[in-house]
Amino acid sequence: MRSFSAVLIVALLSAASTKSFNYYYETVQAGNESSATPVVLWHGMGDSCCNPISMGSIKRLFENTIIGVYVNSLMLGDNVVTDTTHGFLANMNTLVEQACETIAKDEKLKNGYNAMGFSQGGLFLRAVAQRCPNPPMKNLVSIGGPQQGIYGFPYCPGPTTVCNTVRNLLDLGAYVGFVQNSVVQAQYWHDPYKVDDYKVKNIFLADINNANTFNETYKANLVKLKNFVMVKFLKDNMVVPKESEWFGFYPDNDDSSVLSMEETDLFKHDLIGLKEMKDDGKLHFLAVDADHLRVTKEFLVDEIIKKFFM
Repeated sequence: MRSFSAVLIVALLSAASTKSFNYYYETVQAGNESSATPVVLWHGMGDSCCNPISMGSIKRLFENTIIGVYVNSLMLGDNVVTDTTHGFLANMNTLVEQACETIAKDEKLKNGYNAMGFSQGGLFLRAVAQRCPNPPMKNLVSIGGPQQGIYGFPYCPGPTTVCNTVRNLLDLGAYVGFVQNSVVQAQYWHDPYKVDDYKVKNIFLADINNANTFNETYKANLVKLKNFVMVKFLKDNMVVPKESEWFGFYPDNDDSSVLSMEETDLFKHDLIGLKEMKDDGKLHFLAVDADHLRVTKEFLVDEIIKKFFM
């Protein structure tokens, strides 16, 4: 399967053939450096905190757009190799806890921060907002994040029979104990045909979405955000279904249609505060007419950074 980071890299390189790299970024002349709200980034699957082409480019984009901004691109593990591996093999509850500790120990984040996550990183930062309210996350941006999980295994390399076997194994084994505790993607695998297994056996997504046991603190913490911005890619072939990026998902026992966020139990019962946030004007839904993470720098600057991070 092609990694999320590979798509991001392709997107950034693709942008180079347009006017993106020649785009003139206006900067805000702040009274002093401390006036800029710091930023926390979390990369996607197959990427790392410090890849100069992908997350390094995003970090520089923030620094070139907002004078004096401090950016912490999270590294989960002792080095870049471990950080990359943790995008595939890890216990997400442990990684979120480590991310919370890293953020809490960073003195430059003590007064609060904005957050942007790419692909699965957008989901993981939402878990940080729900579980770790101190220091406070002010604005959260999810770039193609599977907020309702995934039910599909696209971009698998090799013969079709091999890819289908991999898909079937993930489908059959996603809720097996050792798979749940070690395979990152299994921890946000959301099978509409195995609703009870998902609710009871999924150790991460079902928890932060209050699918089984209602955690009032998760809801209370999430609604503290000033803004929650979700970017969906209209031609996405990585996140299945792509509507998950806007909290939509399949109805139970059916993958032939997709419910909008407002049609899901998650919203109707306001399990994590989405209805309350929508009523308060805190939810923002942006669409990009492209495949997964194929986003230009102009879009990031004009539609996200200038509107929500300045």
